Amino acid sequence: MTRRYFGTDGIRGTVGEYPITADFMLKLGWAMGRVLDKQRGRAKVLIGKDTRISGYMFESALEAGLSAAGVDVSLLGPMPTPGIAYLTRTFRADAGIVISASHNAYQDNGIKFFSAEGTKLPDEIEMRIEDELEKPLETVPADRLGKAVRINDAAGRYIEFCKSTVPHRLSLHGLKIVLDCAHGATYHIAPNVFRELGAQVSLVGADPDGLNINYRVGSTHPASLRAAVIERGADLGIAFDGDGDRVILVDADGREVDGDDILYLIARDRHSRGELGGGVVGTLMSNFGLAAALEALAIPFERAKVGDRYVMERLAANGWQLGGESSGHIVCGHVQSTGDGIVSALQVLSIMVSQGQSLAALLRDFEKAPQALVNVRLTPGTDKQALLESEPLRNSVAAVEEELDGSGRVLLRPSGTEPLIRVMVEGRPRFDVTALAQRIAADVERLMN
Repeated sequence: MTRRYFGTDGIRGTVGEYPITADFMLKLGWAMGRVLDKQRGRAKVLIGKDTRISGYMFESALEAGLSAAGVDVSLLGPMPTPGIAYLTRTFRADAGIVISASHNAYQDNGIKFFSAEGTKLPDEIEMRIEDELEKPLETVPADRLGKAVRINDAAGRYIEFCKSTVPHRLSLHGLKIVLDCAHGATYHIAPNVFRELGAQVSLVGADPDGLNINYRVGSTHPASLRAAVIERGADLGIAFDGDGDRVILVDADGREVDGDDILYLIARDRHSRGELGGGVVGTLMSNFGLAAALEALAIPFERAKVGDRYVMERLAANGWQLGGESSGHIVCGHVQSTGDGIVSALQVLSIMVSQGQSLAALLRDFEKAPQALVNVRLTPGTDKQALLESEPLRNSVAAVEEELDGSGRVLLRPSGTEPLIRVMVEGRPRFDVTALAQRIAADVERLMN
């Protein structure tokens, strides 16, 4: 069935533009409440948010809608997305709601749902919510209205959980760390986690004002963190995105360490100890070098479509625990039910401490393939799928793949949000991947004319 509102990561858009409006959120809360009521009877839902100013408005609207459907609400306040997933489980709630637009600017916002198990809602439940949205809002009798409470110790509970995901004897004493909280949901969580484990912590992007979330800071803008790490002589830097489910690291020399690097480090370490629990799931955008390095270690590797939802689906299907995206969304299924920036960073720090090596030293033998990405803007009326399946374009791709001769790969992917075809080529350093990508992109442009 076709989704009307839900995308691969919930509902997201510009604040004030339908459906990211107060009236829609009221109805959305009610619709979810109706679905839960039919499934479970009297239900309880947790609501958390990041630091963008519109979160106050949507929190109130969702609370009212849920109450009108007879659902009790627990308000968490600013809380990282993975923290909401964890607390949904520990409070035995029937669902969790995240108000966040992740790495987007403050003008955007969105809604994500978690199941009682702290995982993304199944497609079937999202479709039921969409069906309820088409019905008129009816309030339950006054004696059945939902009640709302605020959980004042939510941050402390999640801080303790994060610390519990590494060995209890782990000490970060002697490590100088710079944290970039993206002026987002980790600003009051991450500093306490790393300080309580003994690290010397300094901060970037930890002063949210409702309007500065992700602005020139965070995992999508690591330049500020790189500069701070070098200037302050830190051992490493850690950057989260606005809702805290992604993480990017920076080593002592200012070199960026992305999700592919992090996946490799965690996979190699857990494999060496016989604790990996299967293989690793990446995405279509995961670097060729990651696949080659895992193959050399005899670790199975599988690519999912881009998006954490698809990574989670393949992990569940295979019964594996570790997966993620190069953007820094890492799922450490042995300790957490969803991507968690703080937890992922702690896994790497635990490896650094246990092996007594710097981040750069741990990655010394990991060679990623150079990668080139060219975006081709489509002319109006172009059928993206027909273009991608055309014989001339398939021949163009096949010619480049023949040149790469198994030491690289080509990926053509239509954008889900813009009229673009993304052309990606990666290969061993001996190949000019930029020239190869531009050659295919030129063929795409010719086929549109």
